Amino acid sequence: MTIEMSAARQDLYQAVNGEWIKQATIPADKPTTGGFSDLVDDIEKTLMADLDGMINTPPTDAKLSQAVRLYALAKDFARRESEGTAPLKARLRELTALTGYQDAQAKLATWLLEGDAAPLSLEIEADMKQATTNALFAGAPGLILPDKTYYAKDNPQGPQLLARWKQMVAKLLAKLDYPGDQASRLIDRAVAFDARMVPYVKSREEAADYSKMYNPQDWATFVGATDQLDLAAVLDQVLPTRPRKVIVTEPAYYAHLNDLLSGHFADFKAWLIVNRVTSEAGLLSDDLRILAGEFGRALSGSKEAVNQQKFAYRLTSGVFSQVIGNYYAKQYFGATAKHDVEHMVHQMIAVYKKRLTANTWLSPATRDKAITKLDHLGVQVGYPDTIPAVYDQLVVDPEKSLLENLVALSRVRAKDAFARLGQPVDRTRWEMSAATVNAYFHPFKNIIVFPAAVLQAPFYSLDQSASENYGGIGAVIAHEISHAFDNNGALFDEQGNLNNWWTEDDFAHFKELSQQMIAEFNGLPFAGKTVNGKLTVSENIADGGGLSCALSAAKEEDDFDARAFFINWARIWRMKARPEYQQLLLAVDVHAPQPLRANVQVKNLADFYTTFDVHEGDGMYLAPEKRVNIW
Repeated sequence: MTIEMSAARQDLYQAVNGEWIKQATIPADKPTTGGFSDLVDDIEKTLMADLDGMINTPPTDAKLSQAVRLYALAKDFARRESEGTAPLKARLRELTALTGYQDAQAKLATWLLEGDAAPLSLEIEADMKQATTNALFAGAPGLILPDKTYYAKDNPQGPQLLARWKQMVAKLLAKLDYPGDQASRLIDRAVAFDARMVPYVKSREEAADYSKMYNPQDWATFVGATDQLDLAAVLDQVLPTRPRKVIVTEPAYYAHLNDLLSGHFADFKAWLIVNRVTSEAGLLSDDLRILAGEFGRALSGSKEAVNQQKFAYRLTSGVFSQVIGNYYAKQYFGATAKHDVEHMVHQMIAVYKKRLTANTWLSPATRDKAITKLDHLGVQVGYPDTIPAVYDQLVVDPEKSLLENLVALSRVRAKDAFARLGQPVDRTRWEMSAATVNAYFHPFKNIIVFPAAVLQAPFYSLDQSASENYGGIGAVIAHEISHAFDNNGALFDEQGNLNNWWTEDDFAHFKELSQQMIAEFNGLPFAGKTVNGKLTVSENIADGGGLSCALSAAKEEDDFDARAFFINWARIWRMKARPEYQQLLLAVDVHAPQPLRANVQVKNLADFYTTFDVHEGDGMYLAPEKRVNIW
């Protein structure tokens, strides 16, 4: 790819992507288009076509056959039109009949299994201090608005968005034959219950600090959080055994749970009803599906709802994620590519190890511990070797409605998840479908995972030069490795335990460097607002380490081309997005905006300046003393 040197000196991202941005059109049903998004589109089109073919010619694989059955049911809008609102009305009757917390007590275990709104949110995950064993985590319910910062008096978006939400809910309730005055009372009461939770739940920025997640409580303390509900009796119905402790990620919420519930049953009941309506109305007729997405489209700026086929695919891939992902990977990725990329990942780990060995700001004791952590890093590429057994239990009943099926499938999946409590952690279990355009590092398991879907151009291709591939997938691989040593990952040892393996002086210096990364991004203008450097610091540290490490690896190649490396780095962040979506991401996303990910990190690397002849006064220039290099 040819770009003007003078343009790159002023704005690398624009120099690489400017012409594309001018010509790109955001589809009406999407908030964005570009590199990641375009890959998702291509994969969805491929898999939708394949699933359509399987409706007429069912696959021999039993698990995939059930996925196809759900896909066909989700696509049958004629049937859903004939069923009307009856499936949801049947589920709302149990909520309408509630007269007090004693009635809710009898239903709460079922709500937890079925994924309904509930006053507690439970998850089974590796214990942060005994990472080989699964523990019970307890969080808070979600809020109506995307983040508690939207409720601040100085945030004008909050009231505007809440008004849009109320309008949508009022229309949904009217479709379900609620009289106008009753609907208004339900909405007002649900909003009141939501508002009372706001002071006691974490913002996205607060939740991004993993060190504050670990707040273990003994069983008696946790179940004693409220006298309005017998939490011990409820949890005995859903858990295989009573754990000695519960890891509370939202301690302020549970400290105030009794006050939130006591004397507010009418508000709680309305909150339950409204949540069930907003989460399940989209599974009815097509007009209700479109109506139930109004608030989400207001948040993202999307102009239209996705079409019926895409809706059916996304719903199916959500329930049968590993099944669909495994099919995609083996059909379009294959064992050879899996082996090739695994080799590349281990190559990047070797480069990272070499850089750690040569690190000048870590003491030998801390450096040795860091290398030990790297040596224990688990690597998963392409697709998992086995699909979890729970998928053998997911059975779709064509005689039942789509809503009834999804409720039943939720129960099976939840029971399987709760059954893992106290069991050994399976480090090979994937958290993401192989058909997902993404990658991740899991700090509690010390593993990095690269699904097949991300392992294609512009990230990786045999048709690209080695330098381009290092600027793409190489940087992505090293980014995930760097997460093991970002401000959160650095808190966990080689086994995934929350355990300080740093010397006091080294960790103090690391915190200073992390603060520099916060300062580098904090306040940068974007989409009419500014970047939150603290919210995005972990991803920015990983970006910086990933890009620097990938550059070192690329430079070892005989045909190293620095221009090609930096250009492809900028190209993988190509994105055109609606303003509403950009502002939403600024509030809730732990990643910095993609144009800034492309531009800011390269400013920290000396090779960028020599490659594009960048000097003081150029737009891409950053004074040496302000450049941040951690890994």
